[in-house]
Amino acid sequence: MSLIVQKFGGSSVANVEKLKNVAKIITNAKKEGNDVVVVVSAQGDTTDELIEKAKQINENPSKREMDVLLSVGEQITISLLSMLIEKMGFLVVSLTGWQAGFKTNSEHTNAKIIKIDTTRLKSELEMNKIVIVAGFQGVDRQLNITTLGRGGSDTSAVALAASLHADLCKIYTDVDGVYTADPNLVKNAVKLKEISYDEMLELATLGAQVLHNRSVEMAKRYNVNLEVLSSFKNEKGTIVREDVKMEKLLIRGVTKDDYTARISLINVPNETSYVYHVFSLLGKYGINVDLIVQSYENQNKKDISFTVPLNNMELAVKIINENKERLKIQDLEVSSEVSKVSIVGAGMQVNPGVAAKFFEALYNANIKIHMISTSEIKISVIIDKKDSTLAINSIHDAFF
Repeated sequence: MSLIVQKFGGSSVANVEKLKNVAKIITNAKKEGNDVVVVVSAQGDTTDELIEKAKQINENPSKREMDVLLSVGEQITISLLSMLIEKMGFLVVSLTGWQAGFKTNSEHTNAKIIKIDTTRLKSELEMNKIVIVAGFQGVDRQLNITTLGRGGSDTSAVALAASLHADLCKIYTDVDGVYTADPNLVKNAVKLKEISYDEMLELATLGAQVLHNRSVEMAKRYNVNLEVLSSFKNEKGTIVREDVKMEKLLIRGVTKDDYTARISLINVPNETSYVYHVFSLLGKYGINVDLIVQSYENQNKKDISFTVPLNNMELAVKIINENKERLKIQDLEVSSEVSKVSIVGAGMQVNPGVAAKFFEALYNANIKIHMISTSEIKISVIIDKKDSTLAINSIHDAFF
């Protein structure tokens, strides 16, 4: 007998017919003799609708109250799904995040899991029940409801798989695996049989929407075997694990992230401590800085350009402007019309010429590059947003 954790996203449980399909997948796994723990997201656009309702009442509600509100979406799903499975003749129980033992810190709307008390979960499994858990949520030490932020249900599922020592964690989505590019944008994108944790983590961080980077990071840390597959097709997906066969691929994927912004500080002092002061200030407000480029010194002055997530752009600019005199900034340039395009693959480490082929593809497509960043398994560039779809298609054609 195996223990399987299954996770179903919002599109997989969006309506009654899709809930029935999910219930069939779950009960089939149980019929095969497995213990089954299921993590679900809120149905369809429920979370967005709840956020909109909150804005109608209070444009700036406390994060604590937002967590109380947003946790409702997953609770609706677990109850409806449990009712369906119960009607099919199976023993089943639905559990909220706190009932399932999720203990988190108190960072509302973006909480981190501290531990999972699996006592209740194991007890329900011993009674031969299918356990349906509300993803994306937990409680802090004061028993305040918390939510885990973007991709939280993926993180909930992987955390449960790690805590319960599950044999496999299956992430069901509206796509049938991990592709070499977004198949909705690149027609000849290829589904991968397997991918390493490091490669998947890079792809998730760089804009791939299949898995959230926090869940992949956790899977790598606790060596959780993941499979990404479709809830609508009965076929194998993509396995994510530590060691994979290279399949003779130079790279594993091409991604784009249109939700990025570029900020440039013009003619600032060329002092060693300057960069520290700027980025430590942004860090205090939780703003994550990504690509950074510093220009060559000119008359003891330099320019510094960096990227931030698009949803942090206004806050970052506000902070910089409020400290403009202290930071000795003469001019500030901001652009939200940029995109980050990247390639990822462990094969880059042992195959020379990957960078040349990447830049040749952009050159042939007449795409201007604003910034460049590299690591052992990735190359990223900042380009104009209007060119991002052309860029990923040109790069994908060059490598695949």
